[in-house]
Amino acid sequence: MKRTKIKDILANEASDYKVTVKGWVRSFRNNQFIALNDGSCMGNIQVVISLDTDESVVKNITTGASISVDGTVIASLGKGQRVEVKADTITILGTCDAEQYPLQLKNRPSLEYLREIAHLRFRTNTFGAVFRVRHTLAYAIHKFFNDRGFVYLHTPIVTASDAEGAGEMFKVTTLPFDNAPHNEDGTIDFKEDFFGRATNLTVSGQLEAELGAMAFSEVYTFGPTFRAENSNTARHLAEFWMIEPEVAFNDIYDNMDLAEDLLKYVIGYTLEHNREDLEFLAQRLVDEEKQKPMNERSDMPLMEKLEFVLNNKFERITYTEAINILLESPAYKKKKFQYDVSWGIDMQSEHERYLVEKHFKKPVIVTGYPKEIKAFYMRQNDDGKTVAAMDILAPGIGEIVGGSQREERLDKLTQRMHEMHIPAEEMYWYLDTRKFGTVPHAGFGLGFERMVLFVTGMTNIRDVIPFPRTPKNAEF
Repeated sequence: MKRTKIKDILANEASDYKVTVKGWVRSFRNNQFIALNDGSCMGNIQVVISLDTDESVVKNITTGASISVDGTVIASLGKGQRVEVKADTITILGTCDAEQYPLQLKNRPSLEYLREIAHLRFRTNTFGAVFRVRHTLAYAIHKFFNDRGFVYLHTPIVTASDAEGAGEMFKVTTLPFDNAPHNEDGTIDFKEDFFGRATNLTVSGQLEAELGAMAFSEVYTFGPTFRAENSNTARHLAEFWMIEPEVAFNDIYDNMDLAEDLLKYVIGYTLEHNREDLEFLAQRLVDEEKQKPMNERSDMPLMEKLEFVLNNKFERITYTEAINILLESPAYKKKKFQYDVSWGIDMQSEHERYLVEKHFKKPVIVTGYPKEIKAFYMRQNDDGKTVAAMDILAPGIGEIVGGSQREERLDKLTQRMHEMHIPAEEMYWYLDTRKFGTVPHAGFGLGFERMVLFVTGMTNIRDVIPFPRTPKNAEF
């Protein structure tokens, strides 16, 4: 008989029908009751086996073992479940040594411990919920753009450009480390390399996406990006995923509208389709918060936070207004900020969260940042000091989206590149879009893991990506 998913059994109002279920044993008690999970949902199905089941089968029904069950779905007399499966036959698919199984723990394992066994952590309720939510968010993002007529563009993973000018990039080479060819001045001769030039793993697909927008009007990328930053914080990864739409004919205001619509859509879609997972994660967060000192606890429960973003029109202010609010704030006057506040700073998370959680009590979009702290491609404002940049600040996390109207004027762009020592000759292809039919256009970047972190309420970014890549860590 064809396998039936546990999710479908639990959602079905009917009973008294035959099924085949397959999954992993979560628990086995009294040699009769199996809690079986197949990953299709948070819930388990209880399988009731006969007391005269073959002893050779019973001894292999241990936590972590995989089994196949042919039986009948019946109404359950036990508490906590509407139906259960009365087993006719049980087949052991894979045994599990319960004594060595790392998840054979009486108490809930810590997230730190589970990071050490990341190849098995998917089997826990927490990570089952996190990665089902991650899947739904990814699908919702594609659906959002597809339904609006965007073209999904695959931009290069191997690139010769540095979109951010950060210089923290992973080099890609086939040259031998112990005998690389050198130029007369002692530098490595990359003409002998595979691509005939120095190449890196990309930090962004934005610049290439702009090329697509100049033909399709509306494009987006959704792919892996890499940054060789030696940081071990709970907010940094060396490999992460980015969503980057680019839209021709959009200005900074259109850009803000699109980003706000995207955030609200994907949060609403996930609340609709993964409520059970989110409610479990919300309760997990409540339990975790109880272990923290009062001054470190979150002001807003997870479900309330998501509804907060969904139901509030985002406040829109300029960077200058934001700085003035911070300077006049009780937190600044009482020296509660760790970092100083002055016009020209790159606002820290504590500043961003104050604006969102304390002052406006709603998500905030900040525009008009000083050009000195922003990238070369952002459109320069008429004041000569600021650029048409935008950051969306959300509760609990601070910045979640960063974007701008792009500089479409060739003279302004080349002048800015010269000021920032970006070689124009290597970026000829980017400048060509300003020579041949340039148009106003805008886009933004949404870090996918930051989005998953925000929606799930997890506190460490390593817990929302299946296989985290961090300094000194590249398992699997």
